[in-house]
Amino acid sequence: MVQHLVALGPSLLVVAFFLIGVLNWPRQQTWARTTVCLVTFVLALRYMTWRFYATVLPQPFDHPLEGFWVWFVYLIECLALVEIAVFMVIMSRNVDRSEEADRLEAKLYAQGEENLPTVDVFIPTYNEPLRVLERTIIGARVLDYPPDKLKVYVLDDGDRAWLRDFCAENDVNYVTRPEHKHAKAGNINNALAVSNGEFFAVFDADFVPYHNFLRRTLGFFADPAIGIVQTPQHFFNKDPVQSNLAIERYWPDEQRLFFDEMAASRDAWNVSFCCGSCSVLRREAIEKAGGIPTESVTEDLLTTLACLNKGYITRYLNERLSMGLAAEDLEGFFIQRARWCRGGIQSLFLKNGPIFGPGLTLFERIMFLPLSWLIQYFVRFMGLIVPPVFLVGGLAPLYFTDVDDIIYYQLPAVLAYFLFMRWIVPHRYLPIVSTAVGAFTTFRMLPVVIASLIKPFGVPFRVTPKGVEGGNRFDAYTFTCISIVLVATAAGLLINVIPESSVVGHSEFSIVAHYWGAVNILVLLLAALICFEAPRAGDGRFGADERAWLMFPHEQYPVQLVGISLDHSTIRVAADLSARAGGEAVFEPAGVGPFTVTIGAASPRDGETELTLQHASLPPQIRDQMIVKLYTGAYSQEIETLRFGRIIDGLWARAFGATPKLRPVHQTHGAEHGAARS
Repeated sequence: MVQHLVALGPSLLVVAFFLIGVLNWPRQQTWARTTVCLVTFVLALRYMTWRFYATVLPQPFDHPLEGFWVWFVYLIECLALVEIAVFMVIMSRNVDRSEEADRLEAKLYAQGEENLPTVDVFIPTYNEPLRVLERTIIGARVLDYPPDKLKVYVLDDGDRAWLRDFCAENDVNYVTRPEHKHAKAGNINNALAVSNGEFFAVFDADFVPYHNFLRRTLGFFADPAIGIVQTPQHFFNKDPVQSNLAIERYWPDEQRLFFDEMAASRDAWNVSFCCGSCSVLRREAIEKAGGIPTESVTEDLLTTLACLNKGYITRYLNERLSMGLAAEDLEGFFIQRARWCRGGIQSLFLKNGPIFGPGLTLFERIMFLPLSWLIQYFVRFMGLIVPPVFLVGGLAPLYFTDVDDIIYYQLPAVLAYFLFMRWIVPHRYLPIVSTAVGAFTTFRMLPVVIASLIKPFGVPFRVTPKGVEGGNRFDAYTFTCISIVLVATAAGLLINVIPESSVVGHSEFSIVAHYWGAVNILVLLLAALICFEAPRAGDGRFGADERAWLMFPHEQYPVQLVGISLDHSTIRVAADLSARAGGEAVFEPAGVGPFTVTIGAASPRDGETELTLQHASLPPQIRDQMIVKLYTGAYSQEIETLRFGRIIDGLWARAFGATPKLRPVHQTHGAEHGAARS
């Protein structure tokens, strides 16, 4: 008993350190972040040192395969330590530039509108439908910026006549090119040749700028060293991971960890990078860099490095200044991430990349290495297969000494890492869910990593599908991979429970392997759920809480708007209007002219009547007003905090087909709530 308590000592100290100290420290202060990062990394290094001297170096193995496996597992852990080290360095700093943006905006506009710089807005497009493009075009057209200083260009690589006509109707420039080489990068370079703005903003075809996007970003260019200003990417729909786990109301989209946390920390080190959309670029910097680089399928990262080579850095403003479409199904999800991964790996072989690029410091080279793409999937895959390899094949991943040693050396490092993540990204990380999402992506992305290392070039640029109809598809490949590992793990646990069939006998590591395998089964079951596409309703509905009017020929009612989209709205009225279901009325929400709606379902709720209003076919002018109202800054789908109980409700409902316990969730809405701030 005393021996076990001694073994638990370091873990108890770690818990005490976080509960008594860290949880009461200011999360944005550099001293606090640096201290916690350093302590967490030292514990990881302590574990890895013990692993080497006590469990790898002895090598008392009967067969060379056993020794190879032990060294291979340890090598993967060493790679994980490298990734953790870089992550800790990045996260040890953080910067919020909103107050700086306030000052710079005031200074910029104090010189008078006539002295503001000229800006071009580029919207590159290939095959997106009108219902996707119209939001972006109209949002760009109504940007809060002097019209004589702003030009909007739709860069159509699809040569579509209907889009040319739509651009003419909306008074924006339509640009095509004779040869569609180099995908998006080539498209933007062509636009640079036919435009002349001092700065240009880039929005993918599905991203709608908020009305104040340019006001918030242009001031940073007063510093001549700033070549690019990047803003985060936020979304007005739910990604397939959220939907397929039935936790879209309680779990943030998969990119929030990077855009909300890591990108701001990278900016504190001056190693931010352009993300391809929702950014403003200085034309002079791009011209000195030789244009947008075309050698990679991720032109944004190379653009950052090309500018850095010429002395221009990228600044990151962590404010919600646009909204776009997240990948709408699993196919789009993996097309997008495979392109990012392949582009990052391609940068290793290019003259402007982090290895061969001229003029970069050693620190900059390390920070721009695609270590996460190169390492994370090998580490995750190893974490999934070690238990079944041991339980079924009898190959231990280490020369095992004692369970108490695992508790003494490994448990403190694991606890410290989990507690560190919960502290530094409190609303973007839960161990089981985050690990399950990582396991799900591993089986698709690991082959991409290996293939990209073997043959980095030759795979064409693939546009992420937009405007697709979601629902009821099935990722058979990933599900099969997950099932194989899951069945092997479960079989290993079962055969070793029975002494007569046990493969590992009385090995002390079997205790660790059983716990490890049980956790992996839970993770794999959650990952398997993501493989089943859940039905999704278009681009989503915004929650609201505002007054509106519902009018009939001889009467009108003030109503409370509680949900709104381009196609339908939900209202509550303090009157019994159930008999009106199926009829027509005139509806007038704030900021939009009156329009005709069809009254759908009606249901009593808390002494009121809740009505669904259908308005899919709006007149063009009213539809434009609705797009401006919905997508240019007044509404948000952000999940500000994690509610563990509600996440469990959603996962349970998804797994067992039960009805989830839906509880009201606050939705940010209205400019008065500071929607522009992240």
